[in-house]
Amino acid sequence: MAHEDRLPGKTTLAPEVLLTIASKSALGVAGVSHLAAVPGGFDRLFRHGNHDGVQSTIEDGIVYMDLYLVLNKDINVREVSRTVQKQVARAITEITGMDVGHVNIHIEDIDYKADE
Repeated sequence: MAHEDRLPGKTTLAPEVLLTIASKSALGVAGVSHLAAVPGGFDRLFRHGNHDGVQSTIEDGIVYMDLYLVLNKDINVREVSRTVQKQVARAITEITGMDVGHVNIHIEDIDYKADE
């Protein structure tokens, strides 16, 4: 059998890889202050990444993400949320080749730092 005729091997991603991609992509968007803690509850026991502000679920090879964010003050919440959704979905697709079903954004707080 020629080298070109061999079937490719298998690639396995740890769930933490998706969480890292999502969190770094979200933090790179202007207006995002930081990631918030993921709220508790029974549902979070069945999801990956119940810390660091990101949860992911993979069903039939499709990635579903939930991001919990704290945004900076004086920004357009809707605009920043949509930018985060687009950037996270793009990064996951480009880096892993996986399809993204949805990226849900949960705004947990607005960061009103004291003016210095």
